[in-house]
Amino acid sequence: MRALLLLVWIISILQGVEVKIASYNVENLFDMHRDGTEYEEYIPNGDWGWTDEMYRTKLNHTAQVIAGVHADIIALQEIESLNALKDLKAEINRQGLYYPYYAFAKTRNSAVNVALLSRYPIQSALKYPVNYSGKYRDILEAKIDINGTSLRVFVNHWKSKSGPESERIACAKRLLLRLKELPKDEPYILVGDFNSHFEEYKTFLKSRKLNDTEGITGINHILHTVDEKNNPITYTALQHDQGAHYNLWYELSPEKRWSHEFRGKGEGLDNIIIPHSLADERGIEYVSGSFNRYDPDYLFYKGKIYRWQQSRHYPKHHLGEGYSDHLPVFALFRL
Repeated sequence: MRALLLLVWIISILQGVEVKIASYNVENLFDMHRDGTEYEEYIPNGDWGWTDEMYRTKLNHTAQVIAGVHADIIALQEIESLNALKDLKAEINRQGLYYPYYAFAKTRNSAVNVALLSRYPIQSALKYPVNYSGKYRDILEAKIDINGTSLRVFVNHWKSKSGPESERIACAKRLLLRLKELPKDEPYILVGDFNSHFEEYKTFLKSRKLNDTEGITGINHILHTVDEKNNPITYTALQHDQGAHYNLWYELSPEKRWSHEFRGKGEGLDNIIIPHSLADERGIEYVSGSFNRYDPDYLFYKGKIYRWQQSRHYPKHHLGEGYSDHLPVFALFRL
């Protein structure tokens, strides 16, 4: 018996530790405490019927998805409060998945915020305001200890496309400023809802409302996921370019490169982006080809993402059905 256990231990050492990292925009998880910053439809016990029963249903549905993804580390967007995060964590635990560690970034006067759940210890958690206007959601940086190796996870929820690209460039520049402070070989990962398609430099060009930057985008040009000729950085190119980033959407076939729908068209807004340090064959590495979206049948209804449902007829109210308007995305990393 001892010999068998020793053999299993040796094999696990040789294969390394495999970690699944995911990101999920849960679509407006509001608690039942009235803060004054809620969207109208999420005012506790208000006209829309956001009751404790409805809140518990939303928690249950959100936890079902997260338990299904079964990630070791999951970044979350659109969490109202630390209280909502703790309630979600407890519901996930009831569904069989325990996250002992968490981090939350509360942006001043923001209705929804970013968070992170982890099965590995969080060494530190910091938040970075894009500026101090309260217009942008803070960026969360969590330094996580994975069996003695540190990995920094940056959780993003950039400004929506109700505003021009210059607003998302502001988010990208603040993120890049922090990244430039790190040692060149520091392992980190960029995740979240960037409100930017992975090929935003193509999709926003014809929109005068969005393109106020002469074709420059935050996700592609500021974060350097394309080269100077607007060619996407490949995984091979990443291995030889310390300043570049690789967007994992390119791991999927073109018809699956989306996690959100807008006016019937799929968009890859939920991104996982890696630097050279996760492709240099040292320490923690991205498992090539492991990126995917979590898309079981129950997350779709009549061919569309089964988002959280609200009645379109007066009086408008929550129906207690559906999940989110985004699909989770995930990838594997090996130590």
